[in-house]
Amino acid sequence: MTLRFTMTLFVLGLYSAVQAADRPNVVFILADDLGWSDTTLYGTTQLYQTPNIERLASRGMTFSRAYAASPLCSPTRSSILTGLSPARTGITTPNCHLPQVVLQATPGVKGPANVKAAPVNSVSRLDTKYYTLAKALRGAGYATGHFGKWHLGHEPYSPLEHGFDVDVPHWPGPGPAGSYVAPWKFPDFDPDTPSEHIEDRMAKEAVSFIESHKDRPFFLNYWMFSVHAPFDGKQALIERYRKKADPKAAQRSPTYAAMIESMDDAVGTLLDTLDRLGIAQNTIIVFASDNGGNMYNEVDGTTPTSNLPLRGGKATMYEGGVRGPCSIVWPATVAGNSRCDEVIQSCDFYPTLLEILKIAPQPGQRFDGISIVPALKNEPLKRDAIFTYFPHAPRVPDWLPPVVSVHHGDWKLIRIFHGGDDGAHRWKLYNLRNDIGEQNDLSGTQPERVKELDALIQQFLIETNAVVPVPNPDFDPSKYRPEDEGKSRRDNSKKRKSPGAPPVAGWRPENDCRLSIKDRALVIDSNGRDPHLSFRLPKPLPTGKLTMHVTLSSTASGQGQVFWQEQGINPAFFRDRSTGFDIKHDGASHDYAITLAPQHQVLSIRLDPAQGRGKIRVTAMKLTDDKGTTRHSWSFRPTTARRP
Repeated sequence: MTLRFTMTLFVLGLYSAVQAADRPNVVFILADDLGWSDTTLYGTTQLYQTPNIERLASRGMTFSRAYAASPLCSPTRSSILTGLSPARTGITTPNCHLPQVVLQATPGVKGPANVKAAPVNSVSRLDTKYYTLAKALRGAGYATGHFGKWHLGHEPYSPLEHGFDVDVPHWPGPGPAGSYVAPWKFPDFDPDTPSEHIEDRMAKEAVSFIESHKDRPFFLNYWMFSVHAPFDGKQALIERYRKKADPKAAQRSPTYAAMIESMDDAVGTLLDTLDRLGIAQNTIIVFASDNGGNMYNEVDGTTPTSNLPLRGGKATMYEGGVRGPCSIVWPATVAGNSRCDEVIQSCDFYPTLLEILKIAPQPGQRFDGISIVPALKNEPLKRDAIFTYFPHAPRVPDWLPPVVSVHHGDWKLIRIFHGGDDGAHRWKLYNLRNDIGEQNDLSGTQPERVKELDALIQQFLIETNAVVPVPNPDFDPSKYRPEDEGKSRRDNSKKRKSPGAPPVAGWRPENDCRLSIKDRALVIDSNGRDPHLSFRLPKPLPTGKLTMHVTLSSTASGQGQVFWQEQGINPAFFRDRSTGFDIKHDGASHDYAITLAPQHQVLSIRLDPAQGRGKIRVTAMKLTDDKGTTRHSWSFRPTTARRP
């Protein structure tokens, strides 16, 4: 390196530091799965207490119509860091912890016979080609630190490659490793005390970062693990809320309420630190959530939360899946306790912060979001619409097939890709001012408005170069039922989840099927919605490749899937760890070998044998390791499973 080049770098660094000295600090707090009704900001909670979030809001502006760019976490996180829609980045599902590196989205090839559109294959890493918010602030002289959940990729796609100087606990998983309360299972991050709560520890680490950089501008990216699964918390808090919870109320989980309180305590710790160090008046704070509240897992014998009066929740395209809490503090500019009804979205934060901090974007850099500085100054936003792109079909309450939506004023249009007849699209139209719960679909009575809003959707898809779902070539009209696409499958906000039927041969029917033993076979009677069955292994199986060998015959339809639950990942059943396999539904017996690629010990197995009506007979099943050794096998007699 030449002396001239060295001096140039020194001068540029000194110039950036001088520029940054006049700029405020930035604290970005992102909660995980925190629903619009999970805080006391909107008067919707029946159980939870969030005094510190209210305290934060008292210093700034609270938005009643703040939207995530996706109903699931990784896509929204990518939108915050890039200012781009998931339709453009290609990260449209939270698969960024999985081993396979995918940097280009591709159309799906096919789907189950009862589904009209083939879901898109998502990107699985946030590409380092993006000039992220952290890179922009670091380039302007800021110290940058990331604390908590990431879920945008292992190294070389970790926070350290995306502009952050510090990353704690440097964990790529979808949630905390193992549990919230120590002992955890983070590879290189031990608790300070035997029963330390991860959010207490993250707040402690964030405080150290603030203290170390209190004399220069810093960007603290505090992306909470809370309140994502696994569902646990401080036992004393759980017991306290157990005494307060009303079993008839929509929000009734003591464990979830305890998790909310620990999350709120962490917010309080950060506010206390800014006050103690005398830098609160020079610190911008953004508080938001990555998607709606979780309504489809189970804790305390019920669902984690309710998003009422909104419909749906996490992983759905209804308001409960994408609308969340949001407050922004901008001292000396935004009045405390102010409210705003303007529509904002997670991809707006990047351009907004650049404008506030007077940092120019890179030459040619573009954003799908806009600066919301006018709204922060009580001026109207000049925006036409916001779009949410979700080309997937998770089987959750109020689920929809692959979709895209537009919010335009009081109106919301959802396009269901190829959900109509002969490959045509289908739509749902709602007026949110009159129908915040999205109960009245007006698409049939307002065709001109549907046409107008769908034209905006089409323009958005073209401008973002979105990879869109294609018609499913395997679609069989005789297998299709309307409730498979778009009809609410159950209302988890109003009733407890049924405990279900007892296990058969150790397998528990989880949904839409009956199990029995006949002629040394496990018989699965499917009613054609989402039949699946699960088995808790008597002891964890070691890390490493496993193969599920299944011999079965079927008269149903649809693709098969095997899911597995790993130690320390998510006890709320599997969703991100699965592999599919094609089944011949011809009534004859066939052998299948399905490869599983767990990264941790395997605790449970789930089999999804079909999506259509019919009968499946399983005559043999076993798990083998990469050496061919049988690690577990099942015997279908009127007894439980056995180990060889």
